[in-house]
Amino acid sequence: MSLQTTSQRLAGPLRDEDALRDYDAVRRTIAFISEHWRTQPTIEAMADAASVTPDELHHLFRRWAGLTPKAFMQALTLDNAKRLLRDSASVLDAAYDSGLSGPGRLHDLFVTHEAMSPGEWKKGGAGMTLHYGSHPSPFGTAIVIASDRGLAGLAFADEGDERAALKDMQRRWPLATYVEDHPGTAALAGRVFDSSQWRADQPLRVVLIGTDFEVRVWETLLKIPMGRATTYSDVACKIDAPKASRAVGAAVGKNPISFVVPCHRVIGKSGALTGYHWGITRKRAMLGWESGQAAGQ
Repeated sequence: MSLQTTSQRLAGPLRDEDALRDYDAVRRTIAFISEHWRTQPTIEAMADAASVTPDELHHLFRRWAGLTPKAFMQALTLDNAKRLLRDSASVLDAAYDSGLSGPGRLHDLFVTHEAMSPGEWKKGGAGMTLHYGSHPSPFGTAIVIASDRGLAGLAFADEGDERAALKDMQRRWPLATYVEDHPGTAALAGRVFDSSQWRADQPLRVVLIGTDFEVRVWETLLKIPMGRATTYSDVACKIDAPKASRAVGAAVGKNPISFVVPCHRVIGKSGALTGYHWGITRKRAMLGWESGQAAGQ
């Protein structure tokens, strides 16, 4: 689905169901492609796996990512991951050198961020009030968590897994007070998934809640441009801890603001896609979706 379509679907229950049904078809197609891409399956085979017609699948992918199913399949191949990896070093260096002032910053979703103090983090969220709500997104249900300072958490869930995803986020700050606030978090969901709201003069404010090391890793992830990828070892070098690749991997896995802080753009040193906290299929969906957005720029 396009971001415009997603934004429209934030308005009512029926449209929300349509949005999530679209992603369910996309998810099943991606899972099929991920297993069979080496044989370059036909659109008929993809459509059968998603329980839709070939014509429906074609139009769904054009709306969702601006790509045909065949082009989307090509974007998910290992060769594409390797191409991204080969390009990433120079692009990442250029982003650092330019001060990240251009549209390459965070897939044009302009962000300003602050980190909680180590003392605040150690309190486990005590004294904080966090508002949360569930909203449709191009990648399934998005669990949005907000503090009075900005977006503090973003998780994803398939149908039926929303409560488990929320509990996963709550375990990160166990002593905080949580208030369900669907209307209040809807505006933040729109800021994240509606491209018309990606404006440099009105940056999305995010709050990074973690250890000093984790925050340094997450700040580095914010500097990976859309359509590019990097490795855990590259991130380790950027934070002046070249031997800390495994620790970097752990910090990437704990990133509380998925998609906005683009941990999905970190891949293995060989160029292969690695695990993702919210599912490898969703990681492939994000990378493929971003390939479509980059191709349309």
